[in-house]
This record gives sequence, C-alpha cells and structure tokens, in this order.
Amino acid sequence: MTVDVGDPAPDFQLRDQNNQEVTLASFRTRKAVLLVFYPLAFTGTCQGELTAVQSDLDAYQNDKVQILTVSVDSPYAHKVWATREGYTFPMLSDFWPHGAVASAYGVLNEARGYANRGTFLIDPEGVIAFSERHPPSHSRDLSVWQAAIAAL
Repeated sequence: MTVDVGDPAPDFQLRDQNNQEVTLASFRTRKAVLLVFYPLAFTGTCQGELTAVQSDLDAYQNDKVQILTVSVDSPYAHKVWATREGYTFPMLSDFWPHGAVASAYGVLNEARGYANRGTFLIDPEGVIAFSERHPPSHSRDLSVWQAAIAAL
C-alpha cells in the first residue's frame, strides 16, 4: 500500500524509546505531525539526519507540529541510541508486527526487513500534506521538510 498527498494518514499505535504508547490520533486537531521513517538505529546516514533534527528541533517540534521518527528497531535500542546521542524527540518502534506501519505508508523494504527513508507531513485533520520516499542510501534534504511545514 502507498499513501500520497491528499490521502488520509493511516493511524498507528507504537511504543517510543521510553516504552510509552504513542498514537497518531492523539495529535488530531491539535498539531501537524512530521512522520520520519528511517532504516536502522546506529547507522551513519540515519544518525546524521536525526542529529540535524535535534540541532534544530524547534523547526520540527513546537506548538504547531510534532516530529515522530520510526524504525523497526526495538524501543530498547531506541532508548540506548537516544541517550547516547541526546535525541529528545519521540523515536517509535515498528518492531512488531514487524514493519506494519512502514508497510501501511508504503516505505517497508521487504527484501531487507526495514523501512526505506520516507517522510510524511500530516496536517491536524489527519491528511497527508507532503510526502517523499528515498532508498536507504539516500540522505534527505531537511530544508524540504521545513518548507513543507511552513506551507501548512
């Protein structure tokens, strides 16, 4: 399944690095959500992207928008990585059922068992306002995300 701009965003319930449940629906009517799928924790390109997010966190997490990052790693791996790198944003685990949320958004790389790089901006009404998909080896341009957020 693939979702595109204008489609309703598939809802989900995942655990963050603190083992707390997070749902997309909990942000409905309150905030837009920047949903960022990445392949795996502790990898160079993923670390570079998430470190850039943390360095400019107010652009992605504020009164109008909430960033949620997602990979197939466990909440426990996310906890270790977040602590080590100083990440303070939610890091959600799509561990079980393995990759179900990535699959719902059309970014699961089934051959490798992890998500490709996918970014979705979901407006407060739950509709996808921006989307991009890239292979795991492709580093994303975060200024594109900032422009999408500004256009909301």
